Amino acid sequence: MCGRFVSTTGPQDLVSLFGVTRWDPAETLDPSWNVAPTDPVWAVLERLDRDTGELARQLRPLRWGLVPSWAKDPSVGARMINARSETVHEKPAFRKAFATRRCLLPADGYYEWVAIAAAEGKKAYKQPYYLTPADNSLMAMAALYEFWRDPTRPDHDPLAWLTTTTVITTQARDDAGRVHDRMPLTIDQDDFATWLDPALTETAELRSLLRTPADGHLTVRPVSTAVNSVRNNGAQLLDEAPDAPPLA
Repeated sequence: MCGRFVSTTGPQDLVSLFGVTRWDPAETLDPSWNVAPTDPVWAVLERLDRDTGELARQLRPLRWGLVPSWAKDPSVGARMINARSETVHEKPAFRKAFATRRCLLPADGYYEWVAIAAAEGKKAYKQPYYLTPADNSLMAMAALYEFWRDPTRPDHDPLAWLTTTTVITTQARDDAGRVHDRMPLTIDQDDFATWLDPALTETAELRSLLRTPADGHLTVRPVSTAVNSVRNNGAQLLDEAPDAPPLA
């Protein structure tokens, strides 16, 4: 799974990198080296403009953890941070979003953990590893988004609607598979327009766009266990942990 990731690229750069045509400068997010479930994250998506009828590519913050439109309350989102690529087109929570509500989540890299058994007087713990493209490119993680209406709020309340997102994952390959059996999927830059187009609903064509990050060429390094707490943040979380046990 992808349970934490790093997102430090500013909105002005994201607008340029992803060809965004609509972004509200009043919407801001701080760079994060420890993005956790239910956090707001930058997402690139395309929606029809209600006034002009034109398709607009937007940059907007969404809450990580998809809440299906039929959910009774938003708490279910914390358990839906990932959608398995093998079944994303079939599962009730994701299939409608996969058909028409796809987006991209920019990420520098992501974390996974390896359980370390107790030894020589040390307690068992989970060692985090940071995985990032070897060429330092930005990952455009394949994702879905959904709208949820809070029935307890009036229509005119700006908090009546919640927009959430989930990352599509697959079986891990290459070095990533030594850390965890799942990894996020990405979309190549040449395929951004096709992936984001809400008019494209053909499952086979959509699935053909999914790619492993950097074609599997990832740098994997152990980092501080400070990452384990969602309260910790900052570039120091990416410092290599020299005393971490080697991967099998």
